[in-house]
Amino acid sequence: MAGELKLRSGTKLQIAYDVPFGQEPKFNLVSTFFKSIDNTFFLISIPMVQGKPMELDDGEKLLIRYMQGGVENIVSGYPDDIIKEGIRRYWKIRRVTEQRVFAQRADKRLSVTLPIKYIQQTWPVNSDGFIDPEDGMTLDISNGGAALFVNRRFEVGEMCDITLPRVGTNPEGAAIRDLTGVVCWLREAPKGNIYRYVTGVKFRFGEGDQERVAAYTSNIQKKYKIVG
Repeated sequence: MAGELKLRSGTKLQIAYDVPFGQEPKFNLVSTFFKSIDNTFFLISIPMVQGKPMELDDGEKLLIRYMQGGVENIVSGYPDDIIKEGIRRYWKIRRVTEQRVFAQRADKRLSVTLPIKYIQQTWPVNSDGFIDPEDGMTLDISNGGAALFVNRRFEVGEMCDITLPRVGTNPEGAAIRDLTGVVCWLREAPKGNIYRYVTGVKFRFGEGDQERVAAYTSNIQKKYKIVG
């Protein structure tokens, strides 16, 4: 679980019901942040629908979107209780692990399926002194990050090293090894998928990595004739 949600009281929030994977949520409810209680719970004003406070449904997962420092953030949670503070009433939101961060950027997401390998440097080594990588798959990729199918559960903020495969015969499509990704969100994969989770990572570039990734994604777009 990430740390306590640190927002100014009165910060505007946009709320949507969670949707099945692959669908776009509709942020058509409005609320304001009141205060954090601890790392798990925080209070928000009760959204209004047709002039009336919404009824609490503690089984309905919500996506809560806000802006902070020029970055759009989304946290997930369940309305757990109604709390009275003075003359006002608030929803007590039970926060879940997922936190998605969408920086304002121009990178185009390319929907392409590529086999990947990934490791964390904290995993135990094998008898030869190396870390055994796990297999994964891309859902999409851009110049700045990727959505990945994985079987390992990550926490938001953790890092992993990713190896992208060779794509085509051009030099720009050469494999990229040990590319660092910072986990921004994690959720369970759709039922029937061979992977357990899908996670979003933001690339953390070392020397020359940014240029290599840009050339790599450009090569993908040309090879697979992705219109953009």
